[in-house]
Amino acid sequence: MKLALISAAVDPSIGGVLIFGDRGTGKSTAVRALAALLPPMPAIVGCRYSCDPTATEAWCEECRERAQRGRPKTRLIPVPVIDMPLGVTEDRVVGALDLERALSQGIKAFEPGLLARANRGFLYIDEVNLLEDHLVDLLIDVAASGENLVEREGLSVRHPARFVLIGSGNPEEGELRPQLLDRFGLSVEIKTPTELQHRVEVIKRRDEFERDRPKFVAKWKKHDDDLRRRIVAARKRLLDIEVPDAVLETAAKLCMQLGTDGLRAELTLIRAARAIASFEHAPAVGVSHLRSVSGSALRHRLRRDPLDETGSSARVDRAVQETLGA
Repeated sequence: MKLALISAAVDPSIGGVLIFGDRGTGKSTAVRALAALLPPMPAIVGCRYSCDPTATEAWCEECRERAQRGRPKTRLIPVPVIDMPLGVTEDRVVGALDLERALSQGIKAFEPGLLARANRGFLYIDEVNLLEDHLVDLLIDVAASGENLVEREGLSVRHPARFVLIGSGNPEEGELRPQLLDRFGLSVEIKTPTELQHRVEVIKRRDEFERDRPKFVAKWKKHDDDLRRRIVAARKRLLDIEVPDAVLETAAKLCMQLGTDGLRAELTLIRAARAIASFEHAPAVGVSHLRSVSGSALRHRLRRDPLDETGSSARVDRAVQETLGA
């Protein structure tokens, strides 16, 4: 789970992380802790969508108008991690008419929703498998285009909505629709620890945190700072990491053996392997990097095989062993 989240932090183009597992195994805790590890990002002052000052092609209409009046001012802001609760209305997600300004001033103005707040950050959906179908369709469209188009109450607004989608849930409560499942770059399965030492250590740390939170944060500050520096450095050298043709061929062979549809599996596999290679300060992607991310990149992309009773994780492990070696 941590490896998948770090990969998505290094290279957001991987496409998000889906975390399925038992209740009380730290899924939500890990996602929310990720925000504290990420360095602040530059944004245009006054922009409701936190537009990147350097990415002019992705600016909203308001920032384009600001640029015509002069160079926009910038500031550093925390990377947003926005929770999308179950039962949320569509207006709350996509945005709607600002009723207060409409009633008090007679002005039709747009009130941004959760998608606007999540731009350039993370959109976290707990119990994602219980999300209503019409919201699933909406997320699929926005995740594919990177833009949110709102046309209602006489308004027509288009704004950037590029975010890393993070979902968590318990598989016992229902499966995820295939269309949304395919939008997640990586998928991991979390199980309750079975080793006594691990369980005791988790209990100790949780108890330390609850008894004296500032002391606990200070104790782990150096570790967090080191991890933050590694993520920042990995982002900077990401595009310099080489991917040899032999590694590309190995990734394609693995996906062909598993019978994945389309080429999204290979692309995600290579992106995730390159992110880990950069994080580990390796000059090029190797077979070991493919092996480390193959399960999370491919597990959720397999077709169901009625003649194979083993789970998807076991099928990926078997294919990895046959293709990449022990």
